[in-house]
Amino acid sequence: MSAFLETERLVLRPFTDADVEHLVALDNDPDVMRFINGGRPTSRDTIQERILPRLLHDYPCFGTRGYWAAEEKATGTFLGWFEFRPLDEHNPEVVELGYRLNQAAWGKGYATEGSRALISKGFTDLGVERVTANTMAVNSRSRRVMAKAGLSFLRNFTGDWPDAIEGSEHGEVEYVLTRADWEQRR
Repeated sequence: MSAFLETERLVLRPFTDADVEHLVALDNDPDVMRFINGGRPTSRDTIQERILPRLLHDYPCFGTRGYWAAEEKATGTFLGWFEFRPLDEHNPEVVELGYRLNQAAWGKGYATEGSRALISKGFTDLGVERVTANTMAVNSRSRRVMAKAGLSFLRNFTGDWPDAIEGSEHGEVEYVLTRADWEQRR
């Protein structure tokens, strides 16, 4: 499988049907899912029928995917995934950045490394003008990654989520980075 993007320590590659077991393990770790759904497990059927098709989707404006399996370059170990998808699949200007890594990858700088590489590729090769990222206000680790990747805090907001989880009463946050700001900081 050819890589979409490589960094010093990571390979980001397209997902395949063979990644189901990796996704089941990732989405069934309560700590990984804490700020996604309160730590509830995700069924294999849900992963196969809803999640994997979303991860396999090609975006016409990019001519490629918007979600990438992340592997450790040295070992090939599956670490999780990165999202870098256009909010409008026919327009590459605004993309959402996201990441979900297994616990063994936490605290090692992988989320920041992968995010920075995707941002650079987006601004230099994909026609991206603005990167946005969201998380729960109480998710300090993810907020730190967003800041280290170059995004700036934009706003607090309250999402209309069907199931409240611990910490959701504090709302969500949005971070952004524009191409102009990114170029200025380079």
